[in-house]
Amino acid sequence: MNKIKVLIVDDHLVVLRGLRYFLQTQPMIEIVDQALNGLEALEKAELLQPDVILMDLVMPEMDGIEATKQIMARFPKMKVIILTSFADRDSVLPAIKAGAIGYQLKDIEPRVLVETIIAAMNGNRTLHPQVTNQLIAHVATGDEAAKGIHILTARERDVLEQITMGRSNKEIAAALHITEKTVKTHISHILGKMEVQDRTQAALYAIKNGWFKT
Repeated sequence: MNKIKVLIVDDHLVVLRGLRYFLQTQPMIEIVDQALNGLEALEKAELLQPDVILMDLVMPEMDGIEATKQIMARFPKMKVIILTSFADRDSVLPAIKAGAIGYQLKDIEPRVLVETIIAAMNGNRTLHPQVTNQLIAHVATGDEAAKGIHILTARERDVLEQITMGRSNKEIAAALHITEKTVKTHISHILGKMEVQDRTQAALYAIKNGWFKT
């Protein structure tokens, strides 16, 4: 079985050395390199093509969330595991949305870190209990639904409603008497405001939360 190639990203040398010291003792893991910030992580991800990236969140030049977002956009097969000291909602939710498959705190048992790396390689998500609690609380309070349709302009709502009807950009343009280019611009704004990846996710979310009468 091939070893799991791991890139470690953290701006604290003590953390880097500790992680390297431990992970090098694991027969299934190969440390390919380390990086001190997100920008360096992006460069080394492209150069070394690691299987798994252990990513800190708070770093200079480029933080872990932005680095994760860019890495997942460019190298979707790579697995990013957040390894940080922060378990607050403002850290957890953006990291998961950026594409991290795992989220662990630095106080976890070393064996749990190894299990998280192996799980990530198998496509399985592993979250620290505190992180899971944050996600459950987020869903329970309905933060996303509470944000509501008011985040969109009137015209963006019109476009989104057309999308929920399954209409193409050309059909939307004709229905709303605007150009296809304008439709594309509105859709781009809609996806950004709703923090979703594509029009299908936007439509499903709108329907789920009852934004439009059926």
